[in-house]
Amino acid sequence: MWLLLKGGRVIDPSQSIDQIADLLIENGLVSKIGKVSEKGLDSAQGSVLDVAGKVVTPGLIDMHVHLREPGFEYKETIETGARSAAAGGFTTIVGMPNTKPAIDNRAVVEFVLNKGKRAAVNVLTTGAATKGNDGKEMAELGEMVEAGAVAISDDAFPVQSADLMRRVMEYAAMLDVPFLAHCEDKSMTYDGLMDEGIMSTILGLRPWPRQAEEIMIWRNILLADLTKCRLHVQHVTTKGGVEAIRWAKSRGIRVKCETCPQYFSLAGEVLKSYDTNAKVCPPLRTKSDVEALKQALSDGTIDVISTDHAPHALHEKEVEFQDAAFGVVGLETSVPLVITNLVKPGVLTLADAIARMTIAPAQALGIDAGTLKKGSVADITVLDTDAKVIVKASEFKSKGRNTPFEGMELTGRAVKTIVGGEIV
Repeated sequence: MWLLLKGGRVIDPSQSIDQIADLLIENGLVSKIGKVSEKGLDSAQGSVLDVAGKVVTPGLIDMHVHLREPGFEYKETIETGARSAAAGGFTTIVGMPNTKPAIDNRAVVEFVLNKGKRAAVNVLTTGAATKGNDGKEMAELGEMVEAGAVAISDDAFPVQSADLMRRVMEYAAMLDVPFLAHCEDKSMTYDGLMDEGIMSTILGLRPWPRQAEEIMIWRNILLADLTKCRLHVQHVTTKGGVEAIRWAKSRGIRVKCETCPQYFSLAGEVLKSYDTNAKVCPPLRTKSDVEALKQALSDGTIDVISTDHAPHALHEKEVEFQDAAFGVVGLETSVPLVITNLVKPGVLTLADAIARMTIAPAQALGIDAGTLKKGSVADITVLDTDAKVIVKASEFKSKGRNTPFEGMELTGRAVKTIVGGEIV
């Protein structure tokens, strides 16, 4: 079986390719990039897809997704999360371990991966750092990695004990998997609702100081230096956090990081309307932080763009601000937000933006993905970078409708998502 993508602009940062070319898929693998004649192909065994004027990239990877299953299927399931990913152009997603039961042992890892095999895209999972996500006792990290977990994470339940975090990092280093760190000192944020500053005072919303994030980024950097763990800092939001990571990289400490579209697209001022869909964890910061994140993306300090896709039911968002759940859905708005707010203004070239969403997360995780090299699995995304998009949550494939971008007109979208050579 074959599929020929004809006449698109092929961009593959892993090979420094950016050219108008055909791309041939045979038996689920990338066979050739270049000029491909249909005459040598058996017409009964394949088809041609005209992608002239479109951009052909390695399949997008999101290494920070909340799939909610098991335990919170009313918010999202592995099946619906994967459909949402496919609609957004993602071919591989990595689930976070804050489920119920937590993804803290071999059985739950295997459950998620087995469910993922029947999903529209490649579903990978992390394993929880601690049993029950309670921050008290280290989980069975070795068993989870053996079962297929690609990373260890404390996302949503940041480990507060430096000694316990050191032990977890030591094991992660020994197992050669990255630790994905949610950096938050909970003693400073237990009742926080938005970034601490003038706006929190004006709006009467309890403050969430940026130092709570930055203190833990620094702590985890120092522990990564001690343990030689591969540290990946999740959803960086502040200028100070960026500066800490830049310092660590300059000293050869094994640290990578990500930010998310909500953090380089919005500042805390949007909360003037008390829109609970803009209530996120960590919170939206200031305009100067937004600019610092863009600069860090531009200079390579921020390696990865992830979504932190966090679906919630309507009843969890349509309440008073202080009672609303934290989080936004992101899989279906990520591409247009990246193109609109990073590529079009010249913060990133299109190739650099694609790198942040393909080969960079693949390298951070240590997985074989994010490339169009000959013989690689044909996970491919086709983008229309000029398409006009109006965000309509009612049309999302995700169960979640919690987006602060409702009604916004953006530019760019995924038009085809191909997994293992099959259009999904």
